[in-house]
Amino acid sequence: MDEADAVPIADLLDERRYLLDVAYWMLGGAEEAERVVDEVYRRWYGLSDEARRRIVRPRYWLAKTAGRSCLSRLAGTGRSDGGPERECLLKTLDVLSPPERAAFVLGDLFGTAPEKVADIVERDGPEYAELAERARESVRTQRARQVAPREQDAVVRAVGRACREGDAELLASLLCAQATAFVDGGGKIRAPDRPVHGGRQVARTLLTLLARRPRTTLSAQSVNGRTGLVVRYERRVAAVICLDVADHRVAHVWVILNPDKLRSWNQPPDPLPAGGWVGERRDPPGPDSHNTVLPSTPERPPTTNTTGSGFSPS
Repeated sequence: MDEADAVPIADLLDERRYLLDVAYWMLGGAEEAERVVDEVYRRWYGLSDEARRRIVRPRYWLAKTAGRSCLSRLAGTGRSDGGPERECLLKTLDVLSPPERAAFVLGDLFGTAPEKVADIVERDGPEYAELAERARESVRTQRARQVAPREQDAVVRAVGRACREGDAELLASLLCAQATAFVDGGGKIRAPDRPVHGGRQVARTLLTLLARRPRTTLSAQSVNGRTGLVVRYERRVAAVICLDVADHRVAHVWVILNPDKLRSWNQPPDPLPAGGWVGERRDPPGPDSHNTVLPSTPERPPTTNTTGSGFSPS
């Protein structure tokens, strides 16, 4: 190995973990993900030294190769065979075609640049944008069907109470053992840039993000038609948190910190229509809306600060 080929061990391990995460969410099984990543590295070392030197961004080459390998396998099997601990989201992803699944996993879950995902799924810009939006719409529809509104509301409010009280044990008990959190900062705010796996790890992440501070409130509120959590700092929305519930516990947490996706929350309400509700507003984008604001008209005004005064008096 040439000295120029040396890479810090931490970077190498991080690279492999990233590829395993991508392959897992594409295929739904840990063993299958391992096989894909092993194949990717075999292909890398199958290249000549000169060919490898011409690759300016090895990590992108590896991710692209992994993505296309997953697409090939999905085309052959038609669906994933994920374990029960992540069945909620994996079942949702099963309704997507292989290219849609790649667009959602790589673009929405892992924040890969649109042009790179378009290259992996072999679509041009407009075709990829349509593909990605179709995937998000399918995911939105499936997630909305997965749990009764009353159960969603009860679990989310319990999570809110645990976060306000800083109760790590209570919060962990409300999460699936293999819960996953996705934090979207959009590259515009410092935030975890990869999924957080494991109930206790997710609980610690939430309690860190939602640490009690002056002028900060936490409330349960309608988010994309389901009960979610909204964090306000000095009366401006700083975060929107969506939770996927399965078997009375939280399976997935989506924390939106991206200022672009929160813009609609911080705009003045639209002029009151005839016969409308005071304070009626559009639901803001959730984790599955990507960069598109998805308007929806609530049947009744959303409830604000329904779980108490939050971290501090508002």
